[in-house]
Amino acid sequence: MQSTCTTGSNLVSVTLAEVTDREAKNAWKQKANLLKTETFALCLAYKDPRVPWYAKVFMVAVIGYALSPIDLIPDFIPVLGYIDDLIIVPAGVFLAIKMIPKGVLEECREKAKVSTVTSKAKWVVAFIIISVWLLVIILAFKFIWQVLF
Repeated sequence: MQSTCTTGSNLVSVTLAEVTDREAKNAWKQKANLLKTETFALCLAYKDPRVPWYAKVFMVAVIGYALSPIDLIPDFIPVLGYIDDLIIVPAGVFLAIKMIPKGVLEECREKAKVSTVTSKAKWVVAFIIISVWLLVIILAFKFIWQVLF
């Protein structure tokens, strides 16, 4: 099905598939922005003393994994490589949100909508994540070295 629309001297032709593609892309962008806002709300909730300790530990793991450049399943593996990005991270965010008291979560969501992450904060988070991964790699090599030699 094709519809045409005339604007001035230009004739614009839009197919139903093109409209559907645009709508699908917009829906994905909205979901990605929502996930970004929810992740930032988790960062804010972490600082709140009303959040239980076990929720904070889980939030650190989820946020660290979401922001980490290293995946459990590398992205170059067909289909499976993106499962962690499409399923594991959103599921972790969902579970972390369920652990936070509702009042605290609503406050953090409002703050997350109006606030932005500063460039300095991004670098601090990146430094922490890279440091943790380097520590894990060093400990793994040390363990393997002791087992082999």
